[in-house]
Amino acid sequence: MVLYLHGFASSAHSGKARYLGERLQQRGIPFLAPDLNLPDFSTLTVTRMLEQTHALLEKSPPFAEATGGRPASAEGTAGRHGVTLIGSSLGAFVAVNAAVKWPSLVGRLILMAPALDFGHEGLKGPGGADLAAWKRAGRLNVFHFGYGRTMPVHYELYADARRYDGLNADLAMPVLVFQGSRDTAVDPAVVEAWCRRRPNADLHMMDDGHQLSASLPYIWDVTSRFLDSPV
Repeated sequence: MVLYLHGFASSAHSGKARYLGERLQQRGIPFLAPDLNLPDFSTLTVTRMLEQTHALLEKSPPFAEATGGRPASAEGTAGRHGVTLIGSSLGAFVAVNAAVKWPSLVGRLILMAPALDFGHEGLKGPGGADLAAWKRAGRLNVFHFGYGRTMPVHYELYADARRYDGLNADLAMPVLVFQGSRDTAVDPAVVEAWCRRRPNADLHMMDDGHQLSASLPYIWDVTSRFLDSPV
C-alpha cells in the first residue's frame, strides 16, 4: 500500500500524485491520495493532517491483515507490512512525523522536496510571508493551486507546526529523497545535510525546481526499484 501526502496549497489531484498513482496502480500496488485540505483549508494544521494520516494507516490492507483490526502496538507483525508513505513538500514533513509517531505502521518513506524545517523559528511563512504580520492578522491569503483561487489560512498552521520536529527525526526505515537543486521554496542544503546524517536515507539531487515536474520519469524509475528492494 502506498499513501501519498500532498503539499501545502496543493491537492490529491496534483500532477505528481496523478503521475505516480497511475504507475503504481498499473503495477497492481494499492494507492491512496487523501485530500488533506478537508474539511476546511483555512483551519489546516499539521496535527490534523497527522490524525488523518494515522486513520488511513490503520485502515490500510497490510495493517488490517496483520493485526485483524486490533489497535496498533509499537512492535509486531504490522511493522513487517508497513505502508509506504510518499510526501511532497509539507506532506513530506507530515510523513516524517507520522513515521516517528507510528514506526510500526510505516515500512518506507519517499520524500519529494521535503519541507523538513517547516515551522522552524526564523523561517518565512508560505510564499515568503512575514510571520509577525501573519500572527497579528491571524490569517494569511495564499493562492491555492489545487483549488485555483486565493484562500485564507490561519496562523495556527505555523503555531501548531512548532510542536513537531522534522529536522531531528529519528527514523529507522529506508528513506528515499528527491530534491531539486534549483528549489526556491525548500533549501536544498537543508535537505542534503539531513540526508547526510542518516545512513538509511538515499538522496537524489536533481537539476529541477520545487515542483520536480521535469524529473518525474526519473523519480518513477528510482521509486519503482526502491519499492522492489527488501525492507
